Amino acid sequence: MRSFDRLRWCVFCGSKSGTDQRYADAARLLARILTERGIGIVYGGGHVGLMGILADAALEAGGEVIGVIPRFMVEEELAHDKLSSLHIVSTMHERKAFMAGLVHAFIALPGGFGTAEEFFEIVTWRQLRLHDKPIGLLNVNRFFDPLIAWMDRAVDEGFLKPRHREMIIVREQVADLVSDLLPLCSLATRGSYDET
Repeated sequence: MRSFDRLRWCVFCGSKSGTDQRYADAARLLARILTERGIGIVYGGGHVGLMGILADAALEAGGEVIGVIPRFMVEEELAHDKLSSLHIVSTMHERKAFMAGLVHAFIALPGGFGTAEEFFEIVTWRQLRLHDKPIGLLNVNRFFDPLIAWMDRAVDEGFLKPRHREMIIVREQVADLVSDLLPLCSLATRGSYDET
């Protein structure tokens, strides 16, 4: 069991900003709402795409932003240099484990392969009871509709238990997702990766 002095949420999102302004707007709004509620943000540590937009908006609002980034990405000059703190790790797996140990909830915004990989690994860890932290999917511009349809079909076809599908809270509005995740968070959380 690990105790925390404040809530921190992990946000997975794209290293690109996307073609629709609504994605960037959602990242900024999420940053502001979390900061207003006193919730720190833990993310992948980059300064590009939705990652950079999220971090900049939270910092501008006076929020805490913690980045976790593999060393090879720092060497490619992708790291944000104005964060509250930046943790440099060796591997992508270490990055996810480190982030998971710092936070009380997870949110995925639109992104590409990296975002999907991070999101599904943390969902799988929850399914395997390696942690008990809430997981949200922000379905901006209905971006995740095909993914949601796939998950629902996986239930229908017997590949996924309904209770595991229900672990993922899907909302289209930032405020709704934050409001629905917040009561599920605790300053004392269970997780195999809390030692980081």
